[in-house]
Amino acid sequence: MNTTSDFAGRTVVVTGAGSGIGRAAALQFAARGARVLVADLDGESAAGTVKLIADAGGTARAVVGDLGDPAVVQRVVATAVEDLGGLDVLVANAGIMDDMSAAADVRDEVWDRVLRVNLTAPFLLVRAALPHMLAAGGGAVVFTASEAALRGSAAGTAYTVSKHGIVGLTRSLAVMYRDEGVRANAIAPGGTVTNIRVTADPDGHGPAVLASYARNYGRPSEADEQAAAIVFLASDAASNLNGAVLPVDNGWSAV
Repeated sequence: MNTTSDFAGRTVVVTGAGSGIGRAAALQFAARGARVLVADLDGESAAGTVKLIADAGGTARAVVGDLGDPAVVQRVVATAVEDLGGLDVLVANAGIMDDMSAAADVRDEVWDRVLRVNLTAPFLLVRAALPHMLAAGGGAVVFTASEAALRGSAAGTAYTVSKHGIVGLTRSLAVMYRDEGVRANAIAPGGTVTNIRVTADPDGHGPAVLASYARNYGRPSEADEQAAAIVFLASDAASNLNGAVLPVDNGWSAV
């Protein structure tokens, strides 16, 4: 693990930080000196990440709740600002998969839930975080998009639309706030080893069509590889990167 101190004195909010890419990112930021706000729906998982950071000598707090709830979003931002001293970096990573359904088969509850978690929640977080970043003279936002943000063949309709929306949000922020010192970028992970599971009807139209494309993703990445890209985009080493969508996909986007 990298143990430089290039995030010393900075507060980083990481959503979905109880496991997978989010936990890996939280640990890497902490190892570089950041104070980390761990946000997750699962209290036990969030506490586990906080303990790992504390055991390594770092500083972290947890906020547990559904980030689709504006009250939870406000609690995340308030805890970062009041308990950890500010909000310098926002990593909007939390997300869920859909069931790979094609448009004609998407159930209302799947559409609503996927869009709320994957797109509405990141927007609410950004809206709440921006006043603090602007008052401080700048900040960095990093989103976890997806290979599904770059093509139509990597997931079902709801998930694909949600991640294309994240790309639009990334680019809009980059244009709107670059002169105020706020940068916004995203990673687009390919296949990654995490605890996210997909429940899909193998006989459904969506899964049947998508199956022919699945072989293209190559070697799945580890969560640490995705986290390293997140940390880079948030760092001063990426100071002139703004509005970028970085594929971290072992070349899947090149196929």
